[in-house]
Parts: sequence; C-alpha cells; structure tokens
Amino acid sequence: MLTVKLKHLSQSELVRKTSIWAISIGLLSFGFLFNLWHVAEQEWFETHQRDTESLIIGRMVRSRQDGIFSVGGLTGAGNASIENWVTSDQIDAQYSAYLNKLSFDEFSPYMSQTGGQGIIFSLLDRLIPLSPQIKLWSFYVLTVLLSAIALTAIIGWFYEEFGGWVAIFVLGSAVLSQWLTVFGKNLWWSLWAFYLPMIVVMYFLKHHRVPANRQFIKFGILIFITVFIKCFINGYEYITTTLVMMITPCIFYAILDKWSRHQCLKWTLAAASGSFVAILLSLTILCIQIGSIKDGFLDGVGHVVYSFGKRTYGEAQNYPAVYAASLEAGTIAVVITYVNGIFFDFNNYLSSTNTFVSNFLLKIRYAYLIVLFILMSVLLFFRSTAEQRQHYTALIWMTWFSILAPLSWYVIFKAHSFIHTHMSFLLWQMPFTFFGFAVFGSAVMAWAENKYSKV
Repeated sequence: MLTVKLKHLSQSELVRKTSIWAISIGLLSFGFLFNLWHVAEQEWFETHQRDTESLIIGRMVRSRQDGIFSVGGLTGAGNASIENWVTSDQIDAQYSAYLNKLSFDEFSPYMSQTGGQGIIFSLLDRLIPLSPQIKLWSFYVLTVLLSAIALTAIIGWFYEEFGGWVAIFVLGSAVLSQWLTVFGKNLWWSLWAFYLPMIVVMYFLKHHRVPANRQFIKFGILIFITVFIKCFINGYEYITTTLVMMITPCIFYAILDKWSRHQCLKWTLAAASGSFVAILLSLTILCIQIGSIKDGFLDGVGHVVYSFGKRTYGEAQNYPAVYAASLEAGTIAVVITYVNGIFFDFNNYLSSTNTFVSNFLLKIRYAYLIVLFILMSVLLFFRSTAEQRQHYTALIWMTWFSILAPLSWYVIFKAHSFIHTHMSFLLWQMPFTFFGFAVFGSAVMAWAENKYSKV
C-alpha cells in the first residue's frame, strides 16, 4: 500500500515537473520567436542586433563559397568593410546574398571572437538539403529552443529548490523581460551559451551535496567544457558577467550546507582553474585564426590586447576619436545609466498622455526592481519560519551576490558599456532579475503561509 502511494506521488511530481518545463519552453519560445506577448515594440523586436547577426549570414555565404574555414572561419561581412561597422544597406546585402545564393568578391572579417556560431550554422547550412529561406528559419527555431530550454533549466532548478509558485515568479520575469525577448532568436548572440556554465553548476552542486576530491576534479572539467563552449559560440561578449553568474549557485550551497573555508577554497580553485584554461585555449585559437589571415600569431595577440583596451580603460589618445568619449566616461555615470534602464514597459499595453506617468510609472525600471528586491529580502528573512530560514537566507545571499554579475561588466568594461546602451541592459537578466523575482515569490508565499496559518 505504501509502495503504491509513493509511486503515485512520484508520478504526480513528474507530471508537475514536466508541465512546468513544457509551459516554460512554450511561453519563452513563442515570445522569442514572434514577440507574441508584445513585451517589446515590434519594430525593435524585428530589427534589434540585425547588424551583428548579419555577420553570421555573411559567414555562411563565404563558407558556401570558399569553405567553412576560409578566412580563418571568422564571421564578417561580404563586399563591405566593418572597420567602421556595417551600414544598413550592407546588412541587407548579407541576407540577400544568402537567400539568393549569391557570392562575395571581398570579405571583411570580424576578429574579436572565434565565431563558433558561424562555423556551426555554416556546417548545418551545408548538411541540410532545403532552400535558404527554410534553413534560415530553422536556424532561428533552433536558437530559440536552445535559449528557451536553457532558461527553463534555471526555472526548473527553482522549482526543485523552492516549489512551483516561486518557479512561476521566475518564469514570469523571463517572459516579461523585453531584453530577453529581443535577443532570444538572434543567431549571433545565441543567448543559451551565456547561461550554460551556471546551469551546469546549479545541477552539479545540487546532486553532489557531500564533497569529495573526485567531485572537485569533475567540477573543474565541467567548468572548462562549458566556459569553452560559451567562448567558442559567442566569444568574450559579457565574459565577466558569465563567470560571476556561473559561481552564484556556489554561494547558495555554501550557505545552505555550511561549507567550511577549505571546501570554499577547493570549489573556487576548481572553477577558476577550469575557466582560466578554457579562456586561454579559446584566446589561443582566436590568435591562430587572426594570424592565418594576417602575418602570424603575434598579430592575433596584438589585436586581442588592442580590443581589450578600447573596451575597458585604455588611453584615449591610443585609439580612434570615436572611442574617446567612452574611454573618458565616468564609471559611476555608466552604472547609473543602466540602473535607470527599463525592464518592462506598460506603454506597450496602455496609453497615457501624462508624460510623468508614461515615463516613470508605466516603465518599470531596474532601479524600481532593486528597491523591490531589497524590501522583499527583508520581508522574507523576517517572515520565514525557523525551518525555512537557512534555505531562504541562502537565496537572499545568492541574489545579492548575483548583482555583481552585471556590475562586473559595467565597471570593468566601462567603455564598451558606455557605447552599447542599445544592448547591455540584457545583463540585468544574467541572472539578477531571476533571483530577485525568486526572492519576491518566496516572500509572498512566506507571508501567505504565515497569514493563513493564523486563521
């Protein structure tokens, strides 16, 4: 009788878990693919980062023309120069060349990442015997599904640790994020790759609660593999954010399981070693790629050093005038710009002639969310019961540690952040808003439980 009951419970739990995954993947996929929930303006959704994606399209044309590893396998634009970036006409020309099976006389490579996503899509383009139109659409669907599955894996972790209602809060934050929506199907960004290292850490630590020496080695190897995949797929875009995001689950389990200093040191060394080797290997590959189209490996090293300087704190006089303002910008001013960014815009659903209402009340800014999460953290801490306290304390610590992930990029890569205000608000979703809404959901549930337990 007991066996039948346990079997029934396990089947019910499996159904609930499967339902959460299916609903999450569905909601996110339709949002990423069609902007079905209208969280972003449609024109913005259709044109956002089309310039960077065109470099993938250009790569596929060049691969079809001269081979997948021609021009070092780097992404780029055909019949155009990307030294001062691509124009709207040149962007259109990349898509036209791919869809109409045209070729390029010249190719200008983008040399700041290995372009693994371009190599993979070029390989798929060669293997799939369909029209370019169908293949391009299938690439969007593949990218959307991978991104939706990655985010759903995070939501699934919250479901297993905190229950269904908290998972729903996190899912809601993902579905309503206009920045996730506009990036979700972009072939260049391949959103899923940013989250992959953190997802692996989440589930590895969840299933290896009792540490052993072999686990540290496995952990380091997994970190190496996932960080290398991230660097291969979309280069060093938001790399500091990815690395800080990756170790946020360590904060959760360190507090929940009361890790000793020795344990913390071992996990940290394993993560740092795996990350360092992965980044070093990917940089070596990039330098070889650049060297293959220039005068050797050292030219690749020189380009990497130059690119790092113009995105961080290089001397303005050593770079073109276009970068001067970004290199001289104040770090605090850059951070404030991103704190005032918009997470969700009710103006897409409502209309108001009052400027204050439309700009400051209907636009939900990250500053508002930070204040909300502070209040909810306090409420959660004091409303949770004694048996819940350790679990929720770990969540609160993890959440406020996670804010370092976006801030690391805004501060270290200040110059890049100053210029790219059309895209770097995405970093708040890596993963701070997810964890913040988990705190929100947990606080609401703790308050409700306390209220109804007294009735």
